[in-house]
Amino acid sequence: MFAPKILIIPGSLRTGSQNARLAAVVAEEFVRADVEVTRISLGDFPLPIYDADLQANSGVPASAINLKQMIGAHHGILIVTPEYNASLPPLLKNAIDWISCVQSPHEARGQVFHERAFAIASASAGRFGGARCLAQLRLILTACGAMVIPNQLALSFAGEAYDDMERLKRSADADALKKMVRQLITIAGDMR
Repeated sequence: MFAPKILIIPGSLRTGSQNARLAAVVAEEFVRADVEVTRISLGDFPLPIYDADLQANSGVPASAINLKQMIGAHHGILIVTPEYNASLPPLLKNAIDWISCVQSPHEARGQVFHERAFAIASASAGRFGGARCLAQLRLILTACGAMVIPNQLALSFAGEAYDDMERLKRSADADALKKMVRQLITIAGDMR
């Protein structure tokens, strides 16, 4: 059976980020499923604020090209993002905007989005778990041509969501995580 390669992108650089913590927990679930998983930091791909004039004058930054290549080397992508004012953080939106501009001569614009399965998750101290942000992120990724799987994880009250072994302690959260992971593995495998 084919095991797809999965890339996890936390949408936060903050020290102690609940979303980086959730990304680590999800990565472990992929490992338990015998799937190769890579977790990156957007801090390793520094990008200026997207500006069409900058792109026209200087081209697409090397970090955007490298990030697009990293995405292209995987079959499934999981984005784990915080919610800022009911939307996604500028760091993540900016990365998506730049990646959408990277186009190799032999491919259509945004092709890297078209050929992979995407999953989305969020962790929040509040009771909505970042669900409003996930709706925005789903819309943006879909507009880029991505296939975003139906299952997602909105982890509410994230500061209280883990046991002393760094596992999700509420069964509903653990079940949602497992369903999302299984669905991403299945759909990413089918898309290859």
